[in-house]
Amino acid sequence: MAFWNKLFGGGNPRHVDYYNEGLELLADKNFHEALTSFRLALKQSGGDTVILQQIAICYTRIGMMEEAAKTYRHVLHRDASAAGAHYGLAFILLNSGDPEGAIQHFEFFLACAPDDPEADSHVTHARATLAGLLGDPSDSLPAPPPPDELF
Repeated sequence: MAFWNKLFGGGNPRHVDYYNEGLELLADKNFHEALTSFRLALKQSGGDTVILQQIAICYTRIGMMEEAAKTYRHVLHRDASAAGAHYGLAFILLNSGDPEGAIQHFEFFLACAPDDPEADSHVTHARATLAGLLGDPSDSLPAPPPPDELF
């Protein structure tokens, strides 16, 4: 890993791709290590909202829901159309007993959701969950837990 190579003198210290390292660690379910890499990437990027969303995902996987929600809100403060932040925050609010807040963020997510095949499962899941919250049985499916991958 780039961070460890840099720490112990290996690799090229001038070019370390902490973001991609974080993605790999996240995929391997090494959430604490991924969080470290994303924080280092954030230092290099000057506050990139995509990296902040990955940090929020790490917090969610670790079980630090308040930090995840705070991070998603920070992203939305910087970019109100950040679909992934609306999606992640909606599920945190839903699971913490705030269905009204969740509804608002599901609606925002659906209004600004990316139009690409990779987002289809997230859009379908958000629609089904929102329909269930609004009591619309015609559009509602049993809502599975959110998919592992966010945007």
